[in-house]
Amino acid sequence: MTDLLTRLTEMLDDLDADVDETIDLADEIAASGDAGLLPRLQAELDRALAERNAYARELLGGVLAAIGGPDALPALLRASSVDLGDDQDALATEIVDIVQSDPHTSRTVLQPLTEDDDLAVANRAEWALRFLPNA
Repeated sequence: MTDLLTRLTEMLDDLDADVDETIDLADEIAASGDAGLLPRLQAELDRALAERNAYARELLGGVLAAIGGPDALPALLRASSVDLGDDQDALATEIVDIVQSDPHTSRTVLQPLTEDDDLAVANRAEWALRFLPNA
């Protein structure tokens, strides 16, 4: 699976890479459920943010969400709090899906983030909490 992640990151860096193939590869990695990839996914997501690559943020965020579930919420919210000028529809959907699929764990993970030193992260945590059932 590591080889697939390497291939995905190479494709995300290649402006000429086939979009459909890149998405299919991201989906394949996400479907693997390989938790061993989480540290590397986090590092690649951080790199995408540093490079201001909204496309990579969306795809890597989706893979991280699929594999990490509610435990990935802090990383996803931190990634979402960075304004890259895009609409973040896919990343927002991933966050909402996690929150609604596991409300108890999500509340436990999100609540402390509402007091994060980074106000953008705190605001995203407050936003995500609004999607809890019966919130």
